[in-house]
Amino acid sequence: MVDLHWKAKMVSSDLPNSLQVQIPAPAAPSFRGVTSVSPASASDSACSAYELYLRLPELRKLWSDREFPEWRNEPVLKPALHALEITFRFVSTVLSDPRPYANKRQWKRRLESLATTQIQLIAALCEEDDGGAPVVDLSSGSGVLARESSYAEVWTIPGGGEEDSAAAVVVSRASEASLLPPLSTWQTSEDVAQKIMYSIECEMRRCPYTLGLGEPNLAGKPNLDYDAVCKPGQLHSSSLKRNPYDQQIENQENQALYTAHQILESWIQVAKQVIGRLTERIAAEEFESAANDCYFLEQIWKLLAEIEDLHLLMDPDDFLKLKNQLSIRSAAETEPFCFRSRSLVEITRSCKELKHKVPEILGVEVDPKGGPRIQEAAMRLYREKSDFEKIHLLQALQAVEAALKKFFYAYKQVLVAVMGSLEAKGNAAGAAVVVASSESCDSLTRLFLEPTYFPSLDAAKTFLGKFHERRNTRQ
Repeated sequence: MVDLHWKAKMVSSDLPNSLQVQIPAPAAPSFRGVTSVSPASASDSACSAYELYLRLPELRKLWSDREFPEWRNEPVLKPALHALEITFRFVSTVLSDPRPYANKRQWKRRLESLATTQIQLIAALCEEDDGGAPVVDLSSGSGVLARESSYAEVWTIPGGGEEDSAAAVVVSRASEASLLPPLSTWQTSEDVAQKIMYSIECEMRRCPYTLGLGEPNLAGKPNLDYDAVCKPGQLHSSSLKRNPYDQQIENQENQALYTAHQILESWIQVAKQVIGRLTERIAAEEFESAANDCYFLEQIWKLLAEIEDLHLLMDPDDFLKLKNQLSIRSAAETEPFCFRSRSLVEITRSCKELKHKVPEILGVEVDPKGGPRIQEAAMRLYREKSDFEKIHLLQALQAVEAALKKFFYAYKQVLVAVMGSLEAKGNAAGAAVVVASSESCDSLTRLFLEPTYFPSLDAAKTFLGKFHERRNTRQ
């Protein structure tokens, strides 16, 4: 939606061929009562129960361990690798499902797609790695292989010149503790695992190293010391592999729900780290790098929506039975289920607060009288194109806003499809009819109906569009 709450003849720009445009305010807002507010977490008891169910305290301990202090990318990449490794466990869980009515065909396709999307994001992180990553060099002059390690293939790379014609022996090394190499040997999951390995090979082409999960590694690049960074043994230990209610509740969807939300929370942790890095880069005027972080953040929001879509593949009866077994909804609880994740609420607020970075990016101060100072600076930037890095960053900020609102809109649709429209309305206890009302909106709806986070950029594009329209008319 275009924010048109501007006074008549507010713009007075020194752009060449400047244009005075008067846009009348709408007679009535489209959605009365929809205001820009920060989301609030659910009750403390609900949030604590959610965290204990997912064993988030144990996961956070793994995320926060810094074992490679010289590697600046570790806090960002480690939870991403955890999410990927948990996805491998998810593949094993789904393909081991004994229920004859489980839709394994679609589960395989969705998990393949989910793994590929995560690998793309991990590769994007590795491309920007500025050194310090723990890697294992696969080249060996003698070609002697260690007995205790897992090496899949050995080949030689010819020497580069006539004087140095000695061929280097390259060994394709696979992780010892990851679940992906074993999945490639199981007939049921062989095709899924091989597709994931080839995805790693393709996506990591631009990176200085590869993951070392059994991918071909035809370029002979060093491998990331995956087992030392990700620690799959700890991630798949009995304390993290099973949820606290695994023994009490006999429901196959219990493990699927638990695993999907562990992946979700891992990527939310990545988003928190990226937002922190983004604000630092804006303060340091590293605008191109900040724009890359923004677009990465946009992709994380899209990935979170893809993870939530997995609920659509769960059996309706089994899932609703699990919902009551876990007592997910209490009589007094009205907040959407997603707001039980304190971290999701935190990154939502942080993304909305990025709007305060616009004056800093444009190099202007906010007019205390409410004048269009920021808007005019944005119009000059768009027209002159002298600082194109700033344009990239401003576009990326609005891309983050669009992805955030898409996530919450899609989440509500998933909620309706999985639990019914009463739950999506957030008033299952006393609601008789669910109507999309313009008078009152639940907290979830307000998130994707509220006005733009960047009204100055929105107005700048509106007036710039009118300027070009008027100029073309004159010609």
